[in-house]
Amino acid sequence: MQIDPTSVWSDVRAIKTTSPLIHNITNYVVMESSANGLLAIGASPFMAHAIEEIKDITKNADALVINLGTLSSSWIPSILVALKTASFKKIPVILDPVGIGATTYRTHITHTILSQGKISIIRGNTSEISWLAGGHRPPKGVDSLLVTTDCRDQAKLVALTHHCIVWMSGVIDIVTDGTYTIYIHNGHPLMSKVTGMGCMATALAGAFTAVNQQTLVACAHTAILMGITGEIASENCKGPGTFKLKFIDALYHLSLDQIEKFIRVEIL
Repeated sequence: MQIDPTSVWSDVRAIKTTSPLIHNITNYVVMESSANGLLAIGASPFMAHAIEEIKDITKNADALVINLGTLSSSWIPSILVALKTASFKKIPVILDPVGIGATTYRTHITHTILSQGKISIIRGNTSEISWLAGGHRPPKGVDSLLVTTDCRDQAKLVALTHHCIVWMSGVIDIVTDGTYTIYIHNGHPLMSKVTGMGCMATALAGAFTAVNQQTLVACAHTAILMGITGEIASENCKGPGTFKLKFIDALYHLSLDQIEKFIRVEIL
């Protein structure tokens, strides 16, 4: 398993060269920012949830991203059709169980999705991943009150239980398949002050898994890319509003030299 600046850059170049189509069934709050993030990295975003077209779109996609942020009952049939289609086509599926544990309904839908098809990556904050592992501390809205390094065992358990990669985001991001655990020490506090950064990360994971079949590595590459971009965007930044704009620009202009300069990762 190779995770270094060259391997990250190889995936970035592959995304820019092939422009994979990433089908996002995502929430209203983050549609624009997720689409802009995918465009900046070189992927092709598609945001759709109408049941009448969901199968056709997923058939043509290179990855499927499911985000439960603004969950609506009318979306559930579309999600399940997309999931079935993605499983048949064998394209990666990334699930963001936003706010799981906040309500019984949201928790039920998350477990329904997990039981209906193969999920490649589950990405969430520490509270969301801990809840999936059987924890008893629900999230505060969609924010986390926990620390990733205190919850690595829960992340491993979720990965082993659902036979997938788990990306638990926080001050230190953790990516694990239940056996190998990767710690990404990149990022900046301003990332938590802009809504949708985690959802953008989920969308970008779709792009990376579309070009790299080593899902654990692809997911770690995404986490590294997000963290480094956040650090670059924070330079001479006045606040969250400026940061949001600078993040997209930094993502668009990201270079191998910058990855080599900023990357801080360890594999255990």
